[in-house]
Amino acid sequence: MRNIASLLFSVALLLLCFSAQAQGVMTFEKELHDFGNVPEGTMATHEFKFKNTGNQPIVIAGVQASCGCTTPDWTKTPVLPGKSGVVKAVYSSAGRPGVFNKTVTVTSNSSTPNTTLTIKGTVVGAEEMKASLTPAQKALAPRLVLDRNTHDFGKMEAGQQPTARFTVKNMGKQDLLLGMITSSCNCVGYKKAPQPIKPGQSAVVEVLYAQRQIGQMTDVATLNSNDVEGTTKLTLKANVVRDLNAASMVKESATAVPFK
Repeated sequence: MRNIASLLFSVALLLLCFSAQAQGVMTFEKELHDFGNVPEGTMATHEFKFKNTGNQPIVIAGVQASCGCTTPDWTKTPVLPGKSGVVKAVYSSAGRPGVFNKTVTVTSNSSTPNTTLTIKGTVVGAEEMKASLTPAQKALAPRLVLDRNTHDFGKMEAGQQPTARFTVKNMGKQDLLLGMITSSCNCVGYKKAPQPIKPGQSAVVEVLYAQRQIGQMTDVATLNSNDVEGTTKLTLKANVVRDLNAASMVKESATAVPFK
């Protein structure tokens, strides 16, 4: 009986050891990223890459930022042993000049349940950023080129949010990052957040116009980016009416047509 009990104890100990060793291990390439100088108005973005060096899948339960100015994202599917995943940190620099040092905490089922990642840098104005660069750095910088700078929506109903589509091309040598759109009317924004544009590539950017005032309207919006040459202006026009329903129809040659 004593030998059987000893054997059972040994088996239980082995199973306990195996259970302790059977776990995912989240190994990051680095846990701190320094953006250096960031043009004010841009969304500074970095992907922290990690590899599962353990022997069980890793599932990220959540990522918590230290402030509302940082928006995290992460790999939502289980990361199998030997495979890789990412945790993305996006820092909104609009209206936040100066030094920043922020963290995101990753919670998962890995051997280290909580891992803290850090992003830091200095937000500077466009002119200050341009003045600080050498000619070689300017030559390597991203360059934003629009297919046009003006869009006329024609007649629109107050309360609607029509979309204008602009083609943005990056003529520079680094990724082009589009920042916030600002306007005095606070009625212009993205339909969805734009993605980084690779050098030589183009992308369609959808801009929403939510003007509620009645009449012939013209609004100028500023498109911020990491183009060191400065910001880009967009001019949006529209004839805003109260409604576009059947009550706004008139007779023209005995045929009902939309009011013009």
